Amino acid sequence: MRVLSPRGKPLGFAFYSARSEIELRMIERGEELRADFLRERLAAAIAWRTEIAPGAEALRLVHAEGDSLPSLIVDRYGPYLVLQTLSQTTDALKSTIVETLVELLQPTGILERNDPRVRELEGLDRRVGLLHGEVPETIEIREGDVVFEADLWKGQKTGLFLDQRENHLTAKSYARGRVLDGFTYHGGFALHVARVADSVLAVDSAADAIARTQRNASRNGLGNVETREANVFDLLHDLHKAGERFDTVILDPPAFAKSKGAIEKAARGYKEINLRALHLLRPGGTLITCSCSYHIHEADLESILEDAAADAGASVTIVEKRRQGRDHPVVLGVPETYYLKCFVLRRLS
Repeated sequence: MRVLSPRGKPLGFAFYSARSEIELRMIERGEELRADFLRERLAAAIAWRTEIAPGAEALRLVHAEGDSLPSLIVDRYGPYLVLQTLSQTTDALKSTIVETLVELLQPTGILERNDPRVRELEGLDRRVGLLHGEVPETIEIREGDVVFEADLWKGQKTGLFLDQRENHLTAKSYARGRVLDGFTYHGGFALHVARVADSVLAVDSAADAIARTQRNASRNGLGNVETREANVFDLLHDLHKAGERFDTVILDPPAFAKSKGAIEKAARGYKEINLRALHLLRPGGTLITCSCSYHIHEADLESILEDAAADAGASVTIVEKRRQGRDHPVVLGVPETYYLKCFVLRRLS
């Protein structure tokens, strides 16, 4: 749709939605929109990933606004693609998008994972289905030197937490000794750090996540990974009460703040888990802690961590600040695209 100013001046072009609160999603400024813009942008997005992640089997190929294709997500898992069209316009363009992806990449199969709730806000139904070729129920994907089992049809997000891929790989350079991995999901952090740790305790409240982590650990021949089904908040408390200590603690919880109204409660939750983690961390140890809540900004999380350290009576330094992987680009001036924060902290005393 062409967008004009109140005085009739051409502003550019946008994807239009008749139902969403986000009525317009700008895709181009100026007076012209090339007829083949969709193919050009898909090709450019794919080319960029080839530059920044050569050889990666699983990564995000198209990240909506980050690739000037708002409301469109394309993830790659080896020879398979997973597609999300999250607005009325990209949903209407779905067949063209699929045809273009087949032309550019020749995938074995393309799966539609259009089950996020946001589609209902667009007046669209939620669905999961095959769009091209074939996609098995589960596949094996290599991330660095670790092989994971991924469920593309029913797994969280589109199968794996691809936005943490670079952080998973980096964690291996910090982890040592006895490691606690809270909210492990399928062992994304746990299995990478197990290569260099003495032992890893991987915890999640979901039985199916723990079962998959166990299978992934066995698949990789990692006998030093112990899994435990438990509420992470409660377990951190119990471990501290029992006098347990760890050299490395990793926290990658789900989003605690999914709306502005949840910010205060979420902040309390982030402080609580990080306070408990610091109680468990030996002096000289490393805490890798994450937040994927967009509404908790980086400065907010740093302030929360400062308060947690003060309450724990711990002297803590920031070793590194990280974010979502480069295949999930952050757009300057669009803060909504910066959602995943990852702090690497060192407890001095």
